[in-house]
Amino acid sequence: MASSQIPYDKNKLFAKGKQRSFTGDALKEIAFPLGGIGTGTVSLGGRGQLRDWEIFNRPQKGNILPYTFPAIYLKPEGGKPMARVLESKLQPHFIEAGGMAPNRVCGLPRLKEAIFTGEYPFAHIDFRDTKLPVKVELTAFNPMIPLNEKDSAIPTAVLRYKVTNPGGKKIDGTICWSLQNAVDGEGKVNEFVDEAGLRGVKMTNTKAAHDDLANGSMALVTTHKDVTCMKAWPAAGWWDSAQTFWDDFKSDGQFTAVVEAPSDIASLGLKFSLAPGESVELPFIFTWYFPNRENYWNGEPEVKGARLGNRYSKWWDDAWDAAGYVVKNLDRLEKETRLFADALYSSTLPAVALDAAGANMSIMRTQTGLFLDDDRFYAFEGCGDQGGCCPMNCTHVWNYEQAVAYLYPRLERTMRLTDFTTNVEEDGKMAFRTTLPLGKHLWKFHAAADGQMGCILKYYREYLMSGDMEFLKLIYPAAKQTLSFAWLTWDKDEDGMMETIQHNTYDIEFLGANTMMGTLYLGALKAMEKISEILGETQYAAKCKSIYESGSKKHAEKLFNGEFFIQDVDVDKAPRYQFGPGCLSDQLLGQWFCEVVDLGYVLPEAEVKAALKSVFQYNWKSDLTDHESVQRTYALNDEAGLLLCSWPKGGRPRYPFTYADEVWTGIEYQVAGHLIYEDMIEEGLAVVKGVRDRHDGIARNPWNEFECGHHYARAMASWSLILALSGFHYNAHERFIAFAPKLNASDFKCFYSTGSGWGVYSQQTSGSSLSAKIGVTWGELDIHEIRLAVSKGATLTKATPGGAGKGFGASVRMDGKNVIISLSEPVKIEAGKALEMELS
Repeated sequence: MASSQIPYDKNKLFAKGKQRSFTGDALKEIAFPLGGIGTGTVSLGGRGQLRDWEIFNRPQKGNILPYTFPAIYLKPEGGKPMARVLESKLQPHFIEAGGMAPNRVCGLPRLKEAIFTGEYPFAHIDFRDTKLPVKVELTAFNPMIPLNEKDSAIPTAVLRYKVTNPGGKKIDGTICWSLQNAVDGEGKVNEFVDEAGLRGVKMTNTKAAHDDLANGSMALVTTHKDVTCMKAWPAAGWWDSAQTFWDDFKSDGQFTAVVEAPSDIASLGLKFSLAPGESVELPFIFTWYFPNRENYWNGEPEVKGARLGNRYSKWWDDAWDAAGYVVKNLDRLEKETRLFADALYSSTLPAVALDAAGANMSIMRTQTGLFLDDDRFYAFEGCGDQGGCCPMNCTHVWNYEQAVAYLYPRLERTMRLTDFTTNVEEDGKMAFRTTLPLGKHLWKFHAAADGQMGCILKYYREYLMSGDMEFLKLIYPAAKQTLSFAWLTWDKDEDGMMETIQHNTYDIEFLGANTMMGTLYLGALKAMEKISEILGETQYAAKCKSIYESGSKKHAEKLFNGEFFIQDVDVDKAPRYQFGPGCLSDQLLGQWFCEVVDLGYVLPEAEVKAALKSVFQYNWKSDLTDHESVQRTYALNDEAGLLLCSWPKGGRPRYPFTYADEVWTGIEYQVAGHLIYEDMIEEGLAVVKGVRDRHDGIARNPWNEFECGHHYARAMASWSLILALSGFHYNAHERFIAFAPKLNASDFKCFYSTGSGWGVYSQQTSGSSLSAKIGVTWGELDIHEIRLAVSKGATLTKATPGGAGKGFGASVRMDGKNVIISLSEPVKIEAGKALEMELS
C-alpha cells in the first residue's frame, strides 16, 4: 500500500480523546438534531440558534420559526444594563433582496463568538464576548437511552444555560426564549401555566379536531422558579410587536407590557442574581405534539393520503403532558442519557471512529425514521428538503445500517416483521419497499436481490441480539420462501451463484454473477443453515449448506482475477449499466455483514484480504481534484472519498452502472469497517477520516451525512466501526459474548450493547495475564461463555471469576487466537454490577 495514499499521521488517526470542536466559519453549517425517535427534530445551530424546525411530521430544511430566539439581559451592580440575542454573530451571506428578514431579528446585537462541541446526544456551546460581564455556556440534549424506547421517543429538546459571574460585583440578569406558536390553523391560544414543578407557556389550537392533521400543541417550560413571561407579544403593525418586546426586555429583564391584541409569539424569561463567583443553571424544555400524519409520499390510491398516528401520541396527551413527564423524570432521563454518552465517548477507540458512529446515530431521530402507533419502526432512505425521500423500509439501503439494530433491537425486529410477515408474496418475492398503512397495498416492482438476501442476514442478527425463539419461529416460514425465491429466479441451477438479472441498490439490474450479490446470498445461505439447525429443520439446513459450499467455491474460482472480484458479464452484449472487470467497493458487502454477525468467511480469507486491499488502493482517493464524474457529486476538489467503482485494469463500459463515479457515505463506512475487521486498521480509519473531514461545519453539517436525502440511513453503517474495533459479538440464546480489541488491547475500554442490557467492557493485559471486566450500566445480561482475543503466542489456562461471577467455576480452552471461558453456570449481571475475570 503506497504510504502517499494515507496522508494522515498514523498516531493522530489512531488517537483517542475528546471529540472535535467548531468555531468561526465552521459554525455555519452545524445543525445538531434534537428530538425523539419518530418525533421529528429541531436542530441546534452552531451559533446557539434553533433552526430547521422539522417537528411537523415531515422534513422542513430551512424552516425557521418567526421571532424564535434566545436573549440575555444583564445588570451589574452600579453598572449599565445590557441586552443581547444569546447567539454568536451572524455569518455571511447577507444578500437578501429586501434586507435581512425582521422576523429573524438580525439587527439586534449578538455575541462575538462561540465554540461548539457535540457528542451526540449532547451538544455544548461556550459563548465568548469580552463585553459580557458573565460567562455563558449552553448544554443541549434529548433523552437517548439504548433499549428504552419510550424515553428515547419523547418529543422534546432540553437546553440548559449555565451563567457564571467571574467578577467582583453582583449581577442581576434574565435569559429568555421567545417562541412562535406554530400549531397549524386558526384558534391558536397561548397560556401561561404554573404548576408544581414546572411553569411556562402552553400553546394549542382550540379549533382543530382530534383526528385533524392540524391538531397539535407546543410547550416551552422550565423548572426554574423565578420567571417572567409575556405569553403573547402584541399583534401590531409593521415590526411594532418586536419593538415592544425588545424595549420591555432590555429595560429591566422583566415583562410588564400590557398586551390587548395578542399575537402567536410568547417569551419566557428566567431571572437570576449572582454574587461574585456564583453560577446558576437555567433550563428550557421545548416539547411538541403533532399526533397525526398522512401518507403524502405514495401515489397509489389505496394508500395515498391515508392517516397515520405517531407512537408518542399513545404515551402523552399533548405537549404539556409530555413536558410534565420530562420535568418529573428529568434527573433520571439526563443521568441515564449521560451514562450512555459517557460509556460511548470515554472509550479507548479512535476519536474519529466515535465521531462517525456517534454523529450518525442521530439519523434515527430525524424525519428519516417513523415510529408509528402500531408500535413499529419505519423509515425513508433519507429526507428531502420538504419531504421524505425514497419510501419506505428500503431493504437494500437498510442492509448497511447497524445503529438501530444494536441500540434499539426491538425496533429493528419490527422492521423484520414487516419485511417477512407483510411484504413476502406466495412465491417468496419480497417487496423491497413498504407501503403504509400495512396491508392496504403491496409495492409492485422487481425483487431486489441484495435487499432480499440481506434481510435474511438481518433476521439472523435480530435473533442473535434477542435470543427470541418465538420471533425465530414466526419469521422462519417466510424466510424459507424468501431464500427459495432465489432458486426460482437468480440461481435456477442452485449452484450457489446468481447469474440472472439482479435488481440492486444502484437502482439498476446487474446481469451475471458478482460477489456483491453473491456474498449476501452466501451469507443468507449460511445464516439459514444455522437457523434451520436450531429449529430442527435438518433437511433444509443440509440443502443450504450444499448450495453454500458450491457457491463459495465457484465465486472464488470464477470471479477472482488475482487482485479482486469482478462481474461475470460481457459488457458489450449485456444491457447498459454493468461494471464487468471493474473493482467494486461493494464487492464484499455480504462478507462484511457476515463479520458483523460472526458467520466467518464465505470466500477464501486470502482472496477477501486481497480484494479489500484493492478496493482501498484503487477506489480511495485522498484528493479528488482530478476525478471526473458527470453524476451526482458528494465529494469534490481536494477532498478525500471512496469511489463506488474503478477500472484499474481497463474495460470500463461506455456507460457504466449509475452512480459508479460517485462517493457514498454508507459504502465508505461499510468498507472502512471491513478493512478494520481484516486488520487493515490504518486504511479503514483513513476512509473514516476522509468522510468526517468533509463534514467540517464549513462545507457540510457534521450531523447530516446525505446521499439520496439528508440524514441518509446508509450512513448508520458507521456503527460497524464500533463492532469491528472492539471485536464484539453476542448470542443471547447461547449466552455468549466476545471481544477482540483491534487497538489499545493492553488497556482497552469500549461501549457494547445487547438485546437486554448495555454497558462498558474493559481489559488490561500484563505479561501473560489478562484482566477483563464486563460491566452492565442499564438492563441486565446473562452470560455463560466468553471469547476474548489474546496476543500472539499467549496461552492462558486458568480463569478466576469475580464481581457478579464470584464463586462461580470456570474452564478455559484456547482456540487459535482466542481464549474461551466457560462458566460453571450462567451468570446474571444486573445494572451497576460487573462480571470480572482474571486470566493467567
